[in-house]
Amino acid sequence: MAEVVKRVKPLAVNPLKVSQPLGAALAFLGLRNAIPLMHGAQGCTAFAKVFFVRHFREPIPLQTTAMDQISTIMGGDDNVLEALKTLCEKANPEIIGLATTGLTETQGADIRRLVRSFRATHERFAEVAIVPVHTPDYIGSMESGFALAVEAVIETLVSQTEKKRRRRKQVNVLLSSMHTPGDVEAIKEWIEAFGLRPIVLPDLGDSLDGHMIAAETTPLTLGGTPRHEIAAMNESLAILVVGRSLLRAARVLHEKSGAPIYHFDHLMGLDASDAFTRALSEISGQPVPQRIDRERAQLLDAMVDTHFMTGLLPVALGLESDYLLAFVDFLKGVGCEIVTAISPAYTDALRQAACSLVEIGDLEDLEQRARESEARLLIANSHAAQCAERLGIPLLRAGFPQFDWVGGYARQWVGYRGARQALFDIANLVRQQHHEIPPYRSLYRTGEPAAAIGMAGH
Repeated sequence: MAEVVKRVKPLAVNPLKVSQPLGAALAFLGLRNAIPLMHGAQGCTAFAKVFFVRHFREPIPLQTTAMDQISTIMGGDDNVLEALKTLCEKANPEIIGLATTGLTETQGADIRRLVRSFRATHERFAEVAIVPVHTPDYIGSMESGFALAVEAVIETLVSQTEKKRRRRKQVNVLLSSMHTPGDVEAIKEWIEAFGLRPIVLPDLGDSLDGHMIAAETTPLTLGGTPRHEIAAMNESLAILVVGRSLLRAARVLHEKSGAPIYHFDHLMGLDASDAFTRALSEISGQPVPQRIDRERAQLLDAMVDTHFMTGLLPVALGLESDYLLAFVDFLKGVGCEIVTAISPAYTDALRQAACSLVEIGDLEDLEQRARESEARLLIANSHAAQCAERLGIPLLRAGFPQFDWVGGYARQWVGYRGARQALFDIANLVRQQHHEIPPYRSLYRTGEPAAAIGMAGH
């Protein structure tokens, strides 16, 4: 159990936090033929879009209700209704994800009432699913906004099943915001190796892994979880949920489907990968494929090869809750020491971290604590690059955003292969920072004067 120290500063200096609306938009980007719509000022959406484009290096479909000074004071209901009408007419989406921002939450916008009003006055758009979710950016973080959006998708698009009919090979997979598109693809392959068919919600591996299309632009997401697959999630054999932040969404899905929940805090490292592999073998009734056994052996060999670099290595972490728990477990499993752990927002799950202390703070706190604890490796997003430079230690980029490192969105952290590559990267970063100790030269061998020898004796 970790002690969690809450924020005491009156402001954030060099913020680590990413907002809830951005997390909700990321979840909606993992749905097919969908478009996220932020209810707020244009700047709120533009800010999020810049982050997405720089991180994924892809065009991002993101829309706004474009509230101005008048609608901010007098009410923005008409902005929402007009935005929904325009998107339905011009873009013809299957799903619209409607998320609030700090501005509209402070105003007291009731987006669920607005959706009902839109349905009553625009019946011709009844086929377009609208998923409302309240995501004020003055509380929570990207992780909680992502989780709220996933829960809202399940509540809106998955119906209650009465017959408890089951599709023999189908499993539901809920993956938290800590997973990259590369992670999602790897997890799908992992599950399919046991003869199972996963429905991943949201499927960022299909929507944000890179697309080449003939059209110059598209107003909707490419790839992602299809709407008809989401509707069929109530007929799956099991629910695999990875990340503490999605446990509530998994319980909602369990109530609708009756399928058992298999929960995993993360899939990083040997122990977590073993637990997931055993669960897949149990659900499918199939033995572990030889390929996965081979990958496990390769990870064990990498642990032996890198243990001189990872053993007792002091590490400082600046990550959101789910990611923090994952890295703490993974690094402790290979002999590292967690000397600093900073998270941008409080969650109860932080108390379960396998380290002595977790502090709610920002990148300034991360830099100060890392210096005081003499950390030799920093793990955080690209905003921590200058912190690492001032500290004179390497930075392993993880989390969102990664705007100065090409391909960070595609990296695989999960499973045996992901852990193996992470170990190699950590070992190489540590070796690059290592300064060789100069060889000792005895004064007796170099023929130094006796006076010098006597001084050396003193």
